[in-house]
Amino acid sequence: MQDLRQNPHFVIGTPGRVKDLIDRRALNSELFTNIVLDEVDRMLDIGFRKDIMYLISALPTNRHAALFSATMNQETEEIIKSFLKDPVTVSVKKTATANNIQQDVITIARDQSKIDVLHDLLIQKEFEKVIVFGRTKHGINKLEEQLVERGFRVTSIHGNKSQGARQRSLQEFKNGRVKALLATDVAARGIDIDDVSHVINYDEPMTYDDYVHRIGRTGRAGKVGKALTFVSR
Repeated sequence: MQDLRQNPHFVIGTPGRVKDLIDRRALNSELFTNIVLDEVDRMLDIGFRKDIMYLISALPTNRHAALFSATMNQETEEIIKSFLKDPVTVSVKKTATANNIQQDVITIARDQSKIDVLHDLLIQKEFEKVIVFGRTKHGINKLEEQLVERGFRVTSIHGNKSQGARQRSLQEFKNGRVKALLATDVAARGIDIDDVSHVINYDEPMTYDDYVHRIGRTGRAGKVGKALTFVSR
């Protein structure tokens, strides 16, 4: 709040926190004519619609809004059009998933254990820098314990971890101190790490959009990446 009194050119924050600062008159929204919303489809999907509409309406009448996402479904586009004037859509992708991501399915038989299959993959030399996605925070924590017991250097990131703990996990993964980063879908939207060799969907994603965001963590900057999805028979 003290920094905000210096009238900064840019303010970066989550919708709820920015709204709170405006309500407490710690942030004068009338001084800003531009708003940028990242992962807007996800924010609308998880209940931030009112906050987003509030933030846009709090700006001066003559304003500009830029909304970004790797996936934009029809429902989200209709909501956007309802509170934007003459919106223009710009797409920088030709297909939903990058052509330089090799995708495959790993079939888990009834007599197989998923953790054993994952173990056999991670010990291979080519699996240098791996992100493993699970569906729940509890499942990620359990998987981390199992892999550590097996001697793997791993760390995890999910909603129950503090911001500081998440940053430490990301830094360890970026610096190569751990081989695998275990994450939930919410984390998939914010991970931007170079040279991820593989993405493994340990648990199947709930939606196609979630799948696109997960595998998009590899094959970045023109490099080839691999995405593997575990599917039980």
